[in-house]
Formats: sequence, structure tokens, C-alpha cells
Amino acid sequence: MKFIIKSIIACSFVFSFSIFTGCASVVSGQQQTVTVSTDPIKDASCTLENNKGSWEIPSTPGRVSVRRSMDDLYVECKKKGFPKAHKTISSSTKALAFGNALLGPGGVLIGGAIDTSTGAAFDYPQEIKVPIKVVA
Repeated sequence: MKFIIKSIIACSFVFSFSIFTGCASVVSGQQQTVTVSTDPIKDASCTLENNKGSWEIPSTPGRVSVRRSMDDLYVECKKKGFPKAHKTISSSTKALAFGNALLGPGGVLIGGAIDTSTGAAFDYPQEIKVPIKVVA
């Protein structure tokens, strides 16, 4: 009887925890800081965009906090007198997102859904290089 009660309490705790949050959401959140460089050119301005929003870097190299997403991150950099440079950055699934499996079926379904919808299950590279061509 004690075993059954303890099991019910443990299952209730795990299930309620997985309802309110996903594993990756708790540990790493929905934001990620990325650094953008435009070698060999410096002081270019860049716009980063995905389905969660748009962010500006006024001068490269520079850092900005972006919302994580399953979708690609589109980067456009420009500097007067040089051609615009574009780059598409793919997101990848973080190993941490698989931590929901530790919570059992409820963790996989509910925590996984939360992490996927908020973008917390995904990562972009921390350093993004968008080369701007020097035209002679």
C-alpha cells in the first residue's frame, strides 16, 4: 500500500512538472545570443530574422539575442559601397531537448510540445560569419 501511494505521488509530481514546462525551456530558455561578423569588412549593419521576430546589429562584429526557433535564421548584412550579403542559418535540435524523455510519456508529449512550440528545443550556431565581398 505504501508503495502504491509513493508511486502515485511520484507520478503526479512528474506529470504536473511536465505539464507546466519542457526540459529545454527550463534549462536554456527561448533566447540565444549569437555573434555576427562580416570579415573582411567591419562596421556593417545586419538584420537577423526568423518566424519569432527580427533583430538588428548596428555594427559588426556584434552580438544580439534572438528567439530560438525550428525555422531558419535569415541574416542580411550591408555597408555603403559594398554589395549586400545574405546567409541562411539552419537551426538544430539540442540534445537537451531529449531530456523530456526522462519524464516518461507525459514529458515527451507535453514537454516536447512546449519546447518545440517555444523554440527552446533548437539552437543556432553561436558564431555566424557573413562575408561581404570586396569589389575592386
